[in-house]
Amino acid sequence: MDLFVTLMAAIFVNNFIFSKFLGICPFLGVSKKVETAAGMGIAVIFVIALASAATWLVYNYVLVPLDLSYLYNIAFILIIASLVQFVEMFIKKSSPSLYQALGVYLPLITTNCAVLGVTVTNMESGFGFIKSLVNGVGAAVGFALAIILFAGVRERLEKCPIPKPFQGFPITLITAGLMSIAFLGFSGML
Repeated sequence: MDLFVTLMAAIFVNNFIFSKFLGICPFLGVSKKVETAAGMGIAVIFVIALASAATWLVYNYVLVPLDLSYLYNIAFILIIASLVQFVEMFIKKSSPSLYQALGVYLPLITTNCAVLGVTVTNMESGFGFIKSLVNGVGAAVGFALAIILFAGVRERLEKCPIPKPFQGFPITLITAGLMSIAFLGFSGML
């Protein structure tokens, strides 16, 4: 039950986009088309899940025993960068069109603060390995859900008559704010 609550809280209540405001750059940049957003969401799920597991292992079995825990940021960034390189090579080989669509935002997963934020949250919360993995997967699914839903809304907004002052980025920010308020409604559930 505790793992289920952790998963649901990470997806809805503690959503890294809408409640912690981490990962906004790819959220705004890749959310113009649902297909591209879905590709980014899957890539982020893969990276965060593996990063949650790998950083927990490195922190608890390398950094803490060697009394080097103060180097966790550097170690975590190196792990995340390695995982992103792997994902980038895989997507480039398996789906060149998705690779082109994601463009510069794919390598930017390395500097996506949501990925680092999840790993640091797991460490600071003192989660065990399984709970870190569940929290990481939940946060990644929450990120993917947010970006895909937002892309769907943005696709529909392109067909709407929007007053000139609100066209483009202003309506995008207004929509993101409204979606954030909607996700705030989940806060009392868990």
